[in-house]
Amino acid sequence: MRFLKSDSRLIGVLLVLAITQLVGWGTIGLPAIIGRDLAADLGMSLPAVFAGTSVLYVSMGLCAPWLAKSFARHGARTVMMIGTVVTVPGFVLLSLAREPMLYFAAWIVVGIAGSATLSTGAYIMLNEVAGRQAKSAIGALMLVTGLSNSIFWPATSFLSGHLGWRGTCLVYAATLILVSLPLYAFAAPRRKGAEGDGGAPAKPEDAPPIARSTFRLVAAAITLNAFVNFGLSAILIELLRAEGLAPAQAIAFGSMLGVIQVSARGLDFLGGGRWDGITTGLVAGTALPVAMLLLMMSEGTTWAVAVFILLYGAGSGAMAVARATIPLVFYDQAAFAKAMSMIALPLNLASAISPPLLVGLLTEFGSRGALGLTFVCSCATVLILVLLGRRRPRTVAAALT
Repeated sequence: MRFLKSDSRLIGVLLVLAITQLVGWGTIGLPAIIGRDLAADLGMSLPAVFAGTSVLYVSMGLCAPWLAKSFARHGARTVMMIGTVVTVPGFVLLSLAREPMLYFAAWIVVGIAGSATLSTGAYIMLNEVAGRQAKSAIGALMLVTGLSNSIFWPATSFLSGHLGWRGTCLVYAATLILVSLPLYAFAAPRRKGAEGDGGAPAKPEDAPPIARSTFRLVAAAITLNAFVNFGLSAILIELLRAEGLAPAQAIAFGSMLGVIQVSARGLDFLGGGRWDGITTGLVAGTALPVAMLLLMMSEGTTWAVAVFILLYGAGSGAMAVARATIPLVFYDQAAFAKAMSMIALPLNLASAISPPLLVGLLTEFGSRGALGLTFVCSCATVLILVLLGRRRPRTVAAALT
């Protein structure tokens, strides 16, 4: 927590991003609350309505690499301002949707904008301010953004009850213009060195180049873990029911997951600079295959399910921080912006593909099919993190000893 004592500029950035990321992630979560209303009004099935979220992630992933140069040249503040402006017509289009085509077109627009405003842009902005010391700030931000559903699901329910789902979309469009855009424009800092020539900060001459194979390993570890975490979180209730739990039991255990995940992020945040993203990933990542193996061998006993939720919740919560901070071990400033933008492509595609794929395995082969695939992916993630630990730059390794 050293940054809280030493850098008021970083605290200001963190406050701006806490609000804007809450708004960003909270507003796109509205299908969870108004999904049935959307299905009824648009003549769509409920799974088709939720496919809008998959369209969002695919659009984010495909657009992210194209933004890498913009983040490096103009800084996160400018890119996120433009992204916020682009999000507004997406929500307006959603409010006007009368058929599936326009519905999915709206999510494409919101996804294109999300590649500039959600998570990746926030991490790049924190890195612009703090460099490789941004890990604690990213952890703190993720503590806040983990509450987005807890805040916006009730808000969406209230607004849709009074204004309908179309009115709710327009309220969220107005929120982006009246809250998020002014915060980026007037409270977010301009990147140091970005003024004048519009170029990215110069890379230190003695900084060793990062091998492409290292980037591929970083991207593979992050993508595999995202596949596991996004997929299992989406099918968790159905997975527990397939293990033999009654619906009420499955919901009760599933409701514990968010609390455990946020708690794990809090423990990592309190660790401050005492370990890096690779260390977090190794410790947290090891808990995931252990949790899955235990559930596969337990025949759905209550104690095993409870331990699974504890291990999986703690591991996935801390791994969410690791996914955002592992690149900090190898990249700084403009290089970090480019790396995060390129990693966003496979990460978002994995996030879009994993829920339907795991649902298919769950339906066809039962819980063992879904758990078996996620077990293999989790083991592969740990092995890749071991390799990355051996490639840790000497300056970073020395700072941790």
